[in-house]
Amino acid sequence: MKTNYTDLALLLLRVGFGGFMLTHGIPKINMLSDPSAFGDPIGVGSTVSLILALIGEVVAPILIIIGFKTKWAAIPAIITMGVAAFIVHAKDDLGTKEMALLYFIAFLVIFLAGPGKYSLDGSKGR
Repeated sequence: MKTNYTDLALLLLRVGFGGFMLTHGIPKINMLSDPSAFGDPIGVGSTVSLILALIGEVVAPILIIIGFKTKWAAIPAIITMGVAAFIVHAKDDLGTKEMALLYFIAFLVIFLAGPGKYSLDGSKGR
């Protein structure tokens, strides 16, 4: 009998990477009291950059973890990690940008593969 663990693997991927991403995003919530301390890597202002980072590092990962609108939620996470890897750390060595690249790849896989059946999306047949 062949057992397919794809849905379990997608659950582990979503919860693992989404949960670890929250450890980077939640501390940034405190920066809302002084957004000028946050960088402006894409030239939209530090307040907007912080809000976009919070969407990509807090809101999107929560949706990814529970598997709700998972493919849509993966997009801001992918963009946020792309900015971190290819703009913020563009001139840094691979070791410095490695974490952003790993998150970028993981959220890209989640976007391409979907949430699996162990998710709110999967339980509704999406």
